[in-house]
Amino acid sequence: MNRSARHRALPLVAIGAVALLALTACSSDDDSSSDASTPPSTSASATGGSATTSAAPKVSGTVTVFAAASLKETFTTLGKQFETTYPGTKVVFNFGGSDTLAASITSGAPADVFAAASPKTMKTVTDAGDGDGAPSTFVRNQLEIATLPGNPDHIATLKDLTKPGLKVALCAKTVPCGSAAQTALTASSLKLTPVSYEQDVKSALTKVELKEVDAAVVYKTDVNTAGGKVEGVDFPESAKAINNYPIVELKNAPNDAGAQAFIALVKSAEGQKVLSGAGFLNP
Repeated sequence: MNRSARHRALPLVAIGAVALLALTACSSDDDSSSDASTPPSTSASATGGSATTSAAPKVSGTVTVFAAASLKETFTTLGKQFETTYPGTKVVFNFGGSDTLAASITSGAPADVFAAASPKTMKTVTDAGDGDGAPSTFVRNQLEIATLPGNPDHIATLKDLTKPGLKVALCAKTVPCGSAAQTALTASSLKLTPVSYEQDVKSALTKVELKEVDAAVVYKTDVNTAGGKVEGVDFPESAKAINNYPIVELKNAPNDAGAQAFIALVKSAEGQKVLSGAGFLNP
């Protein structure tokens, strides 16, 4: 080949080399892109060990929740939402006076979650070592006087409940609503002897609904859920007796994943919307 021919061939060779390098680079880039977009596969050890990639526990089965009676309506609603979110699950509730529920838990009753109407009753459970982690306050609640519809006895203040002949129901002093009522009465230097001490707030409210008493000291949320069956009367002393509601997963929860998921729902924006809609105060 003469010199002029060689000069013409060299550019063609160089162009071919550049094209080959570009093609190789593209192929390398394509391989890297493919690796990045493909999720890593679960790997196991050569000896047959467990997978190294962890996943969130699946929520299934029955979740047992012990909750203060005043949470009945809202927690029932949240329980249905929970079952919709996690198909195949079932939430079983035990509603009652917080002190009674706490005693059941410390006696070994199987449950996953405890939601109390006061830190004092929650402390009964945690002091016994039955709580898994620290409880957290998820709502607060304030007292209100429930009267017969139309308020025929013209009750306007807490002091009016001490009128002669007026029949009043209170929660038992060991129950959070009863303890709060006593705090309000003490702050007002009032002494009130009810015709009935009830074991939970719903029982006290029922006494008014059935017209067995003229009034009862309950929570605002209970008056709200009763609708037209009772009439609520606010009193300023209630501001000195607001109850914090704590919730905790129980130490030996049969359904650990379910307990965590239910507590997460209660504390979520959706859960708080349901609770505040019933009259509960923000934590």
